[in-house]
Amino acid sequence: MTNTKQDFYGFLAQTSKTPVGLEITSAKGLWLKDVKGKKYLDLISGIAVSNLGHSHPKVIKAIKEQADRHTHIMVYGEYIQSAQVQFAKKICSVLPKTLNSVYFVNSGSEAVEGALKLAKRYTGRTEIISFTKAYHGSTQGALSVMGDEALKIPFRPLLPDVRILPYNDIKSLQNISKRTACVIIEPIQGEGGTIVPDKEFLKALEKQCKKTGTLLILDEIQTGFGRTGKLFAFEHFGITPDIMTIGKAMGGGLPLGAFVANRKIMQTLSDKPPLAHITTFGGHPLCCAAGLAAMEVLIKDKFHEKAAKKEKIFRTLLKHSAIKEIRGKGLMLAIEFENEKLCKKVIEQCLKKGIIVDWFLFSPAAMRIAPPLIIQEKEIKHACSVILSSIKEITSN
Repeated sequence: MTNTKQDFYGFLAQTSKTPVGLEITSAKGLWLKDVKGKKYLDLISGIAVSNLGHSHPKVIKAIKEQADRHTHIMVYGEYIQSAQVQFAKKICSVLPKTLNSVYFVNSGSEAVEGALKLAKRYTGRTEIISFTKAYHGSTQGALSVMGDEALKIPFRPLLPDVRILPYNDIKSLQNISKRTACVIIEPIQGEGGTIVPDKEFLKALEKQCKKTGTLLILDEIQTGFGRTGKLFAFEHFGITPDIMTIGKAMGGGLPLGAFVANRKIMQTLSDKPPLAHITTFGGHPLCCAAGLAAMEVLIKDKFHEKAAKKEKIFRTLLKHSAIKEIRGKGLMLAIEFENEKLCKKVIEQCLKKGIIVDWFLFSPAAMRIAPPLIIQEKEIKHACSVILSSIKEITSN
């Protein structure tokens, strides 16, 4: 065991009793390299973060150039910083005209916190609705709208007046009323195991929100920035949110999140009281510069538009009797197995063979495939070959 690995367990707080424990020394493109020089093909993008792969040259260049100008100079919202302004303008340029105001934070969880506060402040209502198997982060407010009780019980009491409805159930939407401040939902569920809802469900949800004056919050933290084959997943369903939360791939590999809304709604956070929502490092100039560079590459090279073709290759090649189902859109896929035990054994075997895959919090029998969008057919074929050989080795024992 290296000194660094010993110190990892000695000084860093652990998120589980059995972390993967890879000691990575470098990462470039699709590949990670450990301390022994072994290479790993990254099929999870740091959980939907590295959409352009690792250390993209244009992103690195943007970070260095911004660092030469300045890093942090003031809490968010007080000084005019070019990196923030340019990135916010770029984001709004690809969204519906009603989504024209960006509030930068540091992460997806913080984006959710801000969005929930904004909805309650604007509507004057208190009820919040979310859905079963939803994952929106692990801070107190985000945890309150999580759709899995096992992770919430140890931390109760949480936010009051939260109601959880069944995902993809149109009849349940009648529970949205004129006392509901907002509904928060993932357009495609991530930790639930990449669950794609019916278009009719999301259309009915939008209609019920409009009918009751409820704000619709779409959590695009995992699905955004090209992951599903569109720049944002709501484009698949013909709906428009009142508030959208973004994060993960947004920062080009650096920590960044935001919630986006109409300026009329967003302005309620600036008065009565002023500074109703504030963040020290939100919209850090290095992160905004990196995010803008990543977004420009994504759009220029149309990586999001190529995701559907790459999805088809995965679906075509991954054929085995142990695979019950493949779910998802674009390069946000879940491979469902018979049970959790088999899934985890396959994941472990893939890792031994240099392929990084993962499982889902609320769907442990499913394996996550969410590679960088830059992946090419050659790497997909290699990855699928290793996954299939791993399945065969595990199921033959």
